[in-house]
Amino acid sequence: MNSRHENRKMYRVGFASLVHDHVWGELQHWKALPNVEIVAAGDVNEDLRERFRRETGVPNVYESWAAMLDAEGESLDIVQIAAENNVHAEIVESCAHRGIHCIIEKPMAATLEQARRMMASLASHGTRLMVNWPSAWQPPWQEMERRIVAGEIGDLRYFKYRSAHNGPREIGCDPHFVEWLYDAEKNGAGALMDYCGYGAVMASRLLGAPSRVTGLRGVLAKDYPLPDDNAIVTMQYPHALAVAEASWTQVTGYATNNPVAYGSTGALSVNTGDRTLLLLRPGQAPESIMPSTPVAPYRSGPEYFIHGLMTGAAFEGVCAPEVSLIAQEILEAGLRASDTGQTQFLPL
Repeated sequence: MNSRHENRKMYRVGFASLVHDHVWGELQHWKALPNVEIVAAGDVNEDLRERFRRETGVPNVYESWAAMLDAEGESLDIVQIAAENNVHAEIVESCAHRGIHCIIEKPMAATLEQARRMMASLASHGTRLMVNWPSAWQPPWQEMERRIVAGEIGDLRYFKYRSAHNGPREIGCDPHFVEWLYDAEKNGAGALMDYCGYGAVMASRLLGAPSRVTGLRGVLAKDYPLPDDNAIVTMQYPHALAVAEASWTQVTGYATNNPVAYGSTGALSVNTGDRTLLLLRPGQAPESIMPSTPVAPYRSGPEYFIHGLMTGAAFEGVCAPEVSLIAQEILEAGLRASDTGQTQFLPL
């Protein structure tokens, strides 16, 4: 591990691209940390550069992420990547060469090959990477994860998660975000890459790598060009099944509990209305559980990332790069299975 950053009192952060809408929420998380200095950003879009200037007061905003790294790279400790999925690997490699740690917005990459390149660059240069999945900081998922890992429902036999809304354009995402989400090369797919990733990474966290994967995807409703607006990826393990669903055509909230987990001694699910957990055990009354409030350093991606750098602790859960790499392999297998009609056997 590159040690020149780890015991610094202040961490200098640069932003590589601003076209992922999550970046503005993450910017607020960075600004809330007392040992962080936001020093620069780079993006090709003038309106996004101007917004960054307005929200941060930082003058060092460059016309590309590469220009930012060339100008500021020697002084940066961390780069927050908010680029198109297919650019993640190039940015991570450029940062690793400079000894800069990276945090990226989910998913890990657009393709498995790109994700593997990222892991190789970490190994070569000793830098660190975290994949920021927003679900990681949500109280219901944290509570569910803790209880499943602790064995409260026995051996996990089935897990399902659905991630859905009515589509990036329809819900008002920034046009720069919409443009690349609808581009198969930049995104990796459509809804499959954007939203099956959540179920895939949760299954990877709880069950590891599956032995085989199937997938279905299609444009079921949209009347404009895009790779797919609905998808399902299924995973088979030696003693469990998992399902990741994605939709960009869901016009309502969730009609059922989500996620859902069935084990050998019970079941857990999240009520999508009040966000409580439902615990079922044979012969016992259903139990409603209020999730614990997240505590430091588990309240945001930036907070957890800084904690890992300060302490040297490994990133755990869905944000661990090793877990996100498994999820990337699942997504690639699901994409191949959908397009070929053939079950994919892992490892690919």
